Amino acid sequence: MEQKSNAFLETEKLSTLMRKYSLPCIISLVVAALYNIVDQIFIANADYLGSYGNAANTVVFPLTVVALAIAVMIGDGACAFVSISLGANNKEDAHRSIGNAIVLCLGSSLILSAVYLLAMEPILTFFGGKVNAETYACAKEYFFWIALGMPFYMFGQAMNPIIRSDGSPRFAMVSTVAGAITNIILDPIFIFPLKMGMMGAAVATVAGQILTAGLAVWYLFHMKAVKLQKSSFILKGKLICRFLLLGVTSFLSQISLVISMAAVQNMVTKYGAQDPVFGQTEYAQIPLAVLGIVMKFFQIAISISVGLAAGCIPVVGYNIGAGCKNRAKGLFTMLLTWEAWVGFVALLIVELLPRQLIGIFGAGNESAYYTVFAIRCFRIYLCMMVLAMVNKGTFIYLQALGKAGPSMILSLVREIIFGVFLPILLPRFFGLDGVLYSFPTADVLTFILTVIVIARVYRELSEGNGSEITMTEAEASA
Repeated sequence: MEQKSNAFLETEKLSTLMRKYSLPCIISLVVAALYNIVDQIFIANADYLGSYGNAANTVVFPLTVVALAIAVMIGDGACAFVSISLGANNKEDAHRSIGNAIVLCLGSSLILSAVYLLAMEPILTFFGGKVNAETYACAKEYFFWIALGMPFYMFGQAMNPIIRSDGSPRFAMVSTVAGAITNIILDPIFIFPLKMGMMGAAVATVAGQILTAGLAVWYLFHMKAVKLQKSSFILKGKLICRFLLLGVTSFLSQISLVISMAAVQNMVTKYGAQDPVFGQTEYAQIPLAVLGIVMKFFQIAISISVGLAAGCIPVVGYNIGAGCKNRAKGLFTMLLTWEAWVGFVALLIVELLPRQLIGIFGAGNESAYYTVFAIRCFRIYLCMMVLAMVNKGTFIYLQALGKAGPSMILSLVREIIFGVFLPILLPRFFGLDGVLYSFPTADVLTFILTVIVIARVYRELSEGNGSEITMTEAEASA
């Protein structure tokens, strides 16, 4: 019998596999999150941009998440499908799914870039870009160049999980880190001595994305477990549906976040205008700018959470394909424990050091209102970080098990029902603070549902060690 590719995933110690796969994934995702955050740090500390540039960055951020949502749907779906295929020793489906994922990513990225460029004004307006004239001018300049770089960004992000599924998590990490370092080097050069403003920040970001995409292209010609062929790139509708269904949870978790951010940003703009301080034109951009900073810190924490869980996808998928349910259960326990610890450490940071955090983003150049609101925002908005991490890790692990249905439902409930309904409802009673209360409230309500699902998964994984969760079940549940 032919030796299965990546057979070590079935025998290696779980803690070793989690460290091997999750750590590079965490670094990759944190570094990817730093692309936008680094821009915002340098923008905030440039006195000719300040909170106007900060608010503009916040406006554009959800639009990059839309691109990420499409990319991770393709990449994570292909990653899970390839891992399950290799576990079942089906190399034909593995190489065809990767080729189809490449074609889908390139096509969708070009379409999205064109939409962004052609409908720039209404899109920026929808996300609060016209809070004042200065913010809109900065947002438009920044968004133009970011939109041009979308194909490179999406390709790099989609290929990252596929590279991990081929057994090369370190290369996936290095390619992302290389792009981020390029961005970090170019950002201060373009923004400060060259005075290129928002354009400089965007161009630095795109330069890093081009490098990451280039390294991904190189790897595709040097894959280990899977070898691409000309036939890999012939689109197969049935195959595409199978792996996209496994990635739809990743898409929904990101795109629903965009919808939630749109609701939050619009409510911040609306109720900020009714505030005695932020209703003044010169301070109108502060709530939007601060919220963006707080969300960026959360993005770092959630990237660690997602990295922990996403790194488990190849391991879980392979073991489910091989029928080793006990190993999937053990890894789930390990994951939930680490998710809780990550949330606890992040919670300590935001509760004890909010002034230091906001200081990184140019608070010294702004009014006292900026710092006071930021401290309050950090402490209220992120007070349920532990539950948020456990929720997110569970969503992704369910996806790795092939249970896209429950994962998708939990994700939609968190981001669409709670994430949109609460920011609209609570400000009616608590004003601007109601927007801040909405985030932790949503995490508490979601956690109640998550606990029920966790208990059910444990029961299923405890029922023997057969291969009851197979590719067929994965497709059915999706």
